[in-house]
Amino acid sequence: MELLLIIPLLVAFFVTFLILPAWIKRAKKFGLVGSDMNKYKKTSVAEAGGIAVITGFVLSVLLYIAIKTFYIKSNENVIEIFALLVSILMLAFIGLMDGLLGWKIGLRKRFRIILCLFAAVPLMVINAGYSAVLLPIVGHINLGLIYPLILVPIAIVGTSTTFNFLAGFNGLESSQGILILSGLSMVAYFTGYPWLTLVGFCMVLSLMAFWIFNKVPAKAFPGDVLTYPVGGMIAIIAILGNMEKIAIFFFIPYIIEVILKLKGRLVKQSFGKPNKDDSLEMPYNKIYGLEHFSIWFLKKFNDKVYERNVVVFINIIQIAIILLGFLIFRQNIF
Repeated sequence: MELLLIIPLLVAFFVTFLILPAWIKRAKKFGLVGSDMNKYKKTSVAEAGGIAVITGFVLSVLLYIAIKTFYIKSNENVIEIFALLVSILMLAFIGLMDGLLGWKIGLRKRFRIILCLFAAVPLMVINAGYSAVLLPIVGHINLGLIYPLILVPIAIVGTSTTFNFLAGFNGLESSQGILILSGLSMVAYFTGYPWLTLVGFCMVLSLMAFWIFNKVPAKAFPGDVLTYPVGGMIAIIAILGNMEKIAIFFFIPYIIEVILKLKGRLVKQSFGKPNKDDSLEMPYNKIYGLEHFSIWFLKKFNDKVYERNVVVFINIIQIAIILLGFLIFRQNIF
């Protein structure tokens, strides 16, 4: 049975991997492209590559449900999985609309938040998650309807709309999604949610296939059609797996990024300033993102800092936070 459950993971990877070349060709043909901003010579790269990721993910999860239904003869957690799928598809649609309008125009912030609130409805109607929370000194408190009706939508809106803040570098969004979702999926396994582990790794494998086309030099950009669902997926796994605290801890780089972006009044871009050899300089005199901090910090040790260096450095920070999270919350995990 365990070997059979590997099939959805393989489907997630290979469906995404096989769709992407065709999507890249189509996107370029119809002008759905964006400029690679961290290159001195601006090249056009296919946008909205996240469509392939979502396709691979959805098909792999549906296959997992089919295996549960026809082979394992179990409908356990199927409602939760379908609620997850509906939320992810809604976020992907919102992200696609935002992407088609253009990253410089996009949807209005207020309208974007309202739309993402609707993506939380599938989890709200099934009363997903656990309303009892453990607070320091106070102890366990049952939040009742406050949890599904208020905290769940806040979590999904918060993660889905901020996951694209730490972005703009080839391979950054996809690798960050791989790292965070892998960490949360492992927590789900150790805490007794193996079904959530498999669903989480279906997204991870889809992202791995996409990363091959998204790493430096990128052949495809993710677009909001990817960042919204991946951000939302982080919150959804946390809610369904009762792991909100460690999920917030894993999300620390994004919390810092939001603070830095607010410092720049949400108008400062994450990109570096490319030289003729594609090495990067600080775009501003101040730091308005972890991307800028990475360039500033790395240049203390090397005169030349490239896009790949920035991505690796931020990923190392994320890995360190994930490992520290496992250490801090080990009593709740193992």
